Amino acid sequence: MAAASPRDPESVPNAAGLLLNRFVASGLVTQEMLDKAKKSTPCFVKFSRLQQITNIQAEIYQKNLEIEVLTLEKDTADVVHPLFLAQKCHMLQNMNNHLEALLKEKRFLRQRLLKPICQENLPIEVVYHRYLVHLLELAVNFIEKLEANLETIRNIPHLDANLKTMSKALAKMDILVTETEELAENILKWREQQREVSSRVPKVLAKENALQKHAILMPPLPFDSKVHVQTINAK
Repeated sequence: MAAASPRDPESVPNAAGLLLNRFVASGLVTQEMLDKAKKSTPCFVKFSRLQQITNIQAEIYQKNLEIEVLTLEKDTADVVHPLFLAQKCHMLQNMNNHLEALLKEKRFLRQRLLKPICQENLPIEVVYHRYLVHLLELAVNFIEKLEANLETIRNIPHLDANLKTMSKALAKMDILVTETEELAENILKWREQQREVSSRVPKVLAKENALQKHAILMPPLPFDSKVHVQTINAK
């Protein structure tokens, strides 16, 4: 039989265990009774499972913290690595050399900056000529569209008001289109009426000419003599 480990909590005897051993030795309690009482109920099983889940989650959280710490240590170790330090030192040395050259030419640079740059050609290496052509195209395009872009930026705060005005203008345009369509229909009807009238005018003129010719050909009736005769008879 293996010896009980002093670190195992189950193997360490306690007061309750010693008391139960004495009861078993005296015959007051049997081992079977103790085994039956030792069986856990479902309620306690669930509590034990919840406790196990809580312990596992705590372990996972602890492991995640350890991983984050190791990752941070790895990143900081990369920063202080001799290779990266050598690269940074080289960059700093180059910058230092450049600043020393600028300080040596400080007087010339000051005169050059004070002198206006106009009607002069800047020397550009041949390797960069194609990039310069593309850059000039972009610059020309930008200058051409600069005013439109600035106007668009200025109109951004008034965008809502412009949209409302546009909506009102569209509504008025719809009304004008409807009125124009009605006017066009009325004009078409008027043209049809004018065509009918113009087609009837020659007929009316022809009838009037025929009546005038007929009136010229017929002699005037003696209305005056008849009236005179009738007046005499009446006397």
